[in-house]
Amino acid sequence: MKQSEVKELSIVALNEKLGALQKNYTDLKMAHAITPLENPLQLRSLRRTVARIATELTKRELQ
Repeated sequence: MKQSEVKELSIVALNEKLGALQKNYTDLKMAHAITPLENPLQLRSLRRTVARIATELTKRELQ
């Protein structure tokens, strides 16, 4: 998810997306610990997307 897409979402949508992505990231991380993922770069992109959304939420709270 690109930063421009994140900026267009509402706060409620961002919170929902953040929860879903964090759960997905945790599941992938656990699966990768047991058996290596076919594409381990998924973890990096998912982690960065979570960070983008969390940053946008923090930015909106401070405004």
